[in-house]
Amino acid sequence: MHASLQFRYRKLDYLELQKGRLRFWSLTPAMAQLHPLAFILSALLALLVVEAVPFNSTDAAGLSPIARDFILSSRAVPTSPVWVAYFDQYISWDSLPAASSVEGFSVFALAFIYSNTLEDNAVVWATIDNDTRASIKAEYAAAGISLIVSAYGGTVSPTSDGDDPVAAANYIANFVKTYDLNGVDVDYEDFGALETAGTAVAWLTTFTKTLRGLLPQGQYILTHAPVAPWFSPNLWPDNGYLGVHAAVGSLIDWYNVQFYNQGTSEYTTCTGLINSSSSKWPNSALFQIAASGVPLNKLVIGKPAASSDASNGFMDTATLATCLGQAKALGWSAGAMTWEYPDATSAWIAAVRADSWPVGSSVPPPISTTTSSKSTTSTTTTTSRTTTTSTSTSTKTTTSPSKTSTKTSSSSTTSTTTTGANGSCSGASVWTASAVYTSGNVVTYNGALWTANQWNEDEAPGGDSGAWDRTSTCNAGLVPATAAPKA
Repeated sequence: MHASLQFRYRKLDYLELQKGRLRFWSLTPAMAQLHPLAFILSALLALLVVEAVPFNSTDAAGLSPIARDFILSSRAVPTSPVWVAYFDQYISWDSLPAASSVEGFSVFALAFIYSNTLEDNAVVWATIDNDTRASIKAEYAAAGISLIVSAYGGTVSPTSDGDDPVAAANYIANFVKTYDLNGVDVDYEDFGALETAGTAVAWLTTFTKTLRGLLPQGQYILTHAPVAPWFSPNLWPDNGYLGVHAAVGSLIDWYNVQFYNQGTSEYTTCTGLINSSSSKWPNSALFQIAASGVPLNKLVIGKPAASSDASNGFMDTATLATCLGQAKALGWSAGAMTWEYPDATSAWIAAVRADSWPVGSSVPPPISTTTSSKSTTSTTTTTSRTTTTSTSTSTKTTTSPSKTSTKTSSSSTTSTTTTGANGSCSGASVWTASAVYTSGNVVTYNGALWTANQWNEDEAPGGDSGAWDRTSTCNAGLVPATAAPKA
């Protein structure tokens, strides 16, 4: 998938890893016994003399576990849905694209790092000066975008080449920490090792365990990017990526599944992508992979941003947006991945998310009596994509090298909640972890009324899954909200 052709001649076989420090000034017990005002003034003075310079995990070694976790919490893994773009093409030797050009994505992967060398935009990140790197990182963080490095890609075969998985993991983790990245994606494409030799699963198991030991869960992103057919059951030695998932799936945050480059007619329709794959790669569509035991919301749908970015498997943004909307309606909420920037821009991701999680659409749920409605109307043409909502209007146009298209759909949802005065949540059942809920179901939980916005099971209202919308507080009798079926 991810072949690096742009500027492979430049490598860093040896890196001088410059260590930054974050100097902490602490208050002694004697100072704590001073007058409270003196203590406060001392604390303020301490804040003024903090020396802020690049920080890495090595510098946290002498801190307490609480202090270390607090500092590293800024690296927290983004919650689903995630929106991932890879970046391998040459743009500049001394900078990255402006964060505004990839707004709408939540993860930006610099390609590539190998077992003991750097390539392409991993080289760029390492050679940028510390101040510029810190400024870029802050700009991306402010836009809600995590910066990670992608390992390997389609031009190297680490297992077949005899690379030591432990040494490779140490090298990659050291790079992530030293250059203040948010994590690593494992774009493993050693086809001979996985499909023929049967050595891939054991290698990836050791590699992933070592990486995760060095990049703790919750503090660093760790993802894999397998091709979709590797999830076909009983087709590969050690059961392919189903074997990898069985061994180390709990250590992997999500899978950036490559639903492309697998044949001209593979994964090119919503049905083939989401529900049922062809007999060539059996049981490798999205929900079929989930049926084989991989959590549905760990499966991020990967597609090329333009037809020129892959041999086959391309979908225009309108079609892909429709597919994501259909998958969401069935309970999926993992997100999408694409290869690669600069074809994958803020305009591209806005178009792709339009039917599922529109960019900028996050609004705090109402907590009082509400009546809301939403409608979307558009017309099919050959030139643009237009989406209109009764409460807001936006027009997005996207053009790829092969075609420009517009998709239009129509749907309407209305919900009403009425409060009374008897101090109860009458008419709604209490949320139960063992129950299965579908979109529109209403429950009470922790003193509030909640409405399901997708299929879910064992997903507590208010949790990270985002499966529930808070409709009202339970300070009165309530009539359950109703939702019209999705178009």
